[in-house]
Amino acid sequence: MSKHVLTAVAWPYANGPRHIGHVAGFGVPSDVFARFQRMSGNKVLMVSGTDEHGTPLLVQAEKEGVGVQELADRYNRVIVEDLAGLGLSYDLFTRTTTRNHYAVVQELFRGLNDNGYMLRQTTTGAISPSTGRTLPDRFIEGTCPLCGATDARGDQCDNCGNQLDPADLIDPRSKINGETPDFVETEHFMLDLPAVAEALEGWLTTREGWRPNVLKFSLNLLKDMRPRAMSRDIDWGVPVPIEGWQ
Repeated sequence: MSKHVLTAVAWPYANGPRHIGHVAGFGVPSDVFARFQRMSGNKVLMVSGTDEHGTPLLVQAEKEGVGVQELADRYNRVIVEDLAGLGLSYDLFTRTTTRNHYAVVQELFRGLNDNGYMLRQTTTGAISPSTGRTLPDRFIEGTCPLCGATDARGDQCDNCGNQLDPADLIDPRSKINGETPDFVETEHFMLDLPAVAEALEGWLTTREGWRPNVLKFSLNLLKDMRPRAMSRDIDWGVPVPIEGWQ
């Protein structure tokens, strides 16, 4: 009996052309998997698109002296042509700037909020002193306070695997221009991930056919699960669909 298989491929940022690392990292492996499933008689839906929101596009648009939407439109075309030229078998390749994407994101946000899985928390946010722009976690690096690695990101240290907060880093610096960020208090919606940790652990322990190291890695992630920011101090993105936050 055939199965329905969703192949959810990573969404590349539309802030530049793709390179061989992207092709090897998400392009070809997901396509091989989808083709194998189709050949096995399964019904496959392979989906992805260009991620056209967030600071990476704002930074690149500023560098090129163009509007953000113009930049996204241009690189969406470039990426689509590159992936199509490789013969990748997407069933849907879309964009985060479509009206449908906005509607789905806002529906999911409202549902999570209405069911108590969104928390409002005052956090410490990083600001670029030279531009006044919010710096996302991944745009800040420094020394990990736990293991001492000098190239830890603001959200996670790849050396020890621990989740981090940018304000926790020793000697934090912007990956964009090297300046030391300012840290200010800001209120955000946070996804209450710890609230689902127990249920997720129960689900993981019933998995069959997973590699032991993959299962162990997944279970270890639950030990340090924290609320995750679902909003940003930025004017280029999907508006928060809550009264007073639009």
